[in-house]
Amino acid sequence: MIIHSISEPLFKDYGKVVEGYDVSELLKVMDEVTPLPEAVVYVPEQPEMQALPIAKEISDRLYGGMPVQLGWCNGHNTKLNCLEYHRDSEINLGTKDFILLLGKQGQIGDDWMFDTADTVAFKVPAGVLVEVYATTLHYAPCSASKGEGFKVLVALPKGTNTDKPEFTAVNHEDTLLTARNKWLLAHPESSEAIGGAVVGLKGVNVDIADDI
Repeated sequence: MIIHSISEPLFKDYGKVVEGYDVSELLKVMDEVTPLPEAVVYVPEQPEMQALPIAKEISDRLYGGMPVQLGWCNGHNTKLNCLEYHRDSEINLGTKDFILLLGKQGQIGDDWMFDTADTVAFKVPAGVLVEVYATTLHYAPCSASKGEGFKVLVALPKGTNTDKPEFTAVNHEDTLLTARNKWLLAHPESSEAIGGAVVGLKGVNVDIADDI
């Protein structure tokens, strides 16, 4: 699989580089406070990160005053497994280089299936803040080098990826909601699908292990 640079024009269809923020303290806290597990672990909000001045900057400037949560997704991974979307952009920042496997919400077919052949990979350099657009399908980051893990900031509107609201599903999209503000398309081979998530990916479960 081709791993593209976020400096390529192609990335503009999926997100953008965010400039004008001092991320040094955030990177320091992420490196010192958050773990690097063997599996992929996600925490919606980390108190030490939330207490930094940049949390208010992200709230005020990037989200226009909306309350936000600064969490993380850390671990080791090379597979797609699932794709998700929110009703808003997600902000990412890595202490090391990492890779995002992305698609577009508009590529979901009328059958609510996304063909994994349409997946595009981008390498995000360490210390670079990126916005992943609301219409971009994404999921857990991937390692950029063999055997190397990642620590990635996940900034989102407050409450995202927490307990799912209770309601009766009246259309197919309703069945994709697996947490608050999280619509998930699972690959049939993924643990999420085995656990009951709706299958929404067809084709090969992308694995970049041989490409890094």
